[in-house]
Amino acid sequence: MYPAQFDYHTPGTVKEALDLLGKYKDDAKLLAGGHSLLPAMKFRLARPAHLVDLRKVPGLAGIKEEGGSLVIGAMTTHWAVESSPLVKAKCPVLAQTAAQIGDPMVRNMGTIGGSLSHADPAADYPATIIALNAEMVVEGPKGKRTIKVDDFFKSLMTTAVGPDEILTEVRVPVCGANVGCAYMKFPHPASRFAVVGVAAALTVEGGKVSKASIGITGAGTKAVRAKGVEAALLGKALDAATIQAAAEKAPDGVDVQADLQGSVEYKTHLLKVFAKRAIEAAAKK
Repeated sequence: MYPAQFDYHTPGTVKEALDLLGKYKDDAKLLAGGHSLLPAMKFRLARPAHLVDLRKVPGLAGIKEEGGSLVIGAMTTHWAVESSPLVKAKCPVLAQTAAQIGDPMVRNMGTIGGSLSHADPAADYPATIIALNAEMVVEGPKGKRTIKVDDFFKSLMTTAVGPDEILTEVRVPVCGANVGCAYMKFPHPASRFAVVGVAAALTVEGGKVSKASIGITGAGTKAVRAKGVEAALLGKALDAATIQAAAEKAPDGVDVQADLQGSVEYKTHLLKVFAKRAIEAAAKK
């Protein structure tokens, strides 16, 4: 299957890309890694008249530490995140999450910004960036603005990035010495997308959890924060009873959807199982 005819644009700056979006509006689509958009175009599920390729825009890829956060350019590939010594040292769970995405071809071409902007409900990054309390920097005609992760995912494949804006950076706070993090998922055997995925970031002080941050992906229409699990962990020692009781709260607030991968009951069960595994893994770290 071949995509419908389109005009191809290769802007050299973010401003040029924004100008193209402003000019062609709904007829334009941004191309990052392309692993989601191009298949949709081939099946004629997406028929943009103009494709704006961001791969030649300088400054949109790369990883650096700045002000206590990792600053990751939106066009940074999954492989670059997975293999980065800086990410492994400062925020290892992000590298571990990237390593679980798709296959080597996907990780070498796909980008963190493309994945987050596409907001597939079964993608891996969203759970982890929720748990890590990341921020997204977007740029539009009126300049730059920062979106907190709790405000970023709006609904099925919909984010807070405006139609005339481009996601340019992801800012992830560096994990402290007393913070344990983990991402655990039940992958689809073919696509490797998360049937259910849970990320946990736990801060332990004096033998008790002083801060808990839990992100969930895969089960519903969008990635969400598991507030019930977080509340059940705060102020508690991470013993087996506490972890089990907290994991039971994982389905709370999740719009669990039945699909070809499983029923609502099955996915609800998986949420509890993988919440427990993620908390246990984070506790060990």
